[in-house]
Amino acid sequence: MKTVLIIDGQGGRIGKLLIEGIKAARPDAELLAVGTNSIATTAMLKAGANRGATGENAVVVNCRQADVIAGPLGIVVADALMGEISPAMAVAVGQSRALKLLIPINLCDNVVVGAAERPIKELIALAVERVVAACA
Repeated sequence: MKTVLIIDGQGGRIGKLLIEGIKAARPDAELLAVGTNSIATTAMLKAGANRGATGENAVVVNCRQADVIAGPLGIVVADALMGEISPAMAVAVGQSRALKLLIPINLCDNVVVGAAERPIKELIALAVERVVAACA
C-alpha cells in the first residue's frame, strides 16, 4: 500500500474532505495528515487519518517518505494559505518524488488559468479518484 500524505492549513476542510473520500473508497489506505496548524491536523485526524503531525518540519520530513501528496494548490507556493506555507514547506513538496495531486483553489492571488470553476466537493471527488487510482 502506498503512503498518501495530505497537507492542509487553516481549518483543514480540504484535507478533511480528502481523507473522508479516500477512506470511503480505500479503507486500507495509509493516510498521513500534516497540518500547517493544529486545527487543520485535528480536523484531518478526526476524519480518519492514520497518523498526524503539525508544522513545517513535519511537512519536510513526511514529503521525503510519501508516495502520493494531496492538498490545495497553495502547498507548493511559498506564503500561500494566508502565509501558512513557508518557503521550506513549498520546496519540500515541490522537490518530493511523490505524485502530487493539487486541488486548484483559486484564492490568495494564485489562479490556475484554464481550471474550471467547480464546487469544492466536485474537486475533492476528482482528487479522491486520482489518489485511489494511484494507490491501486
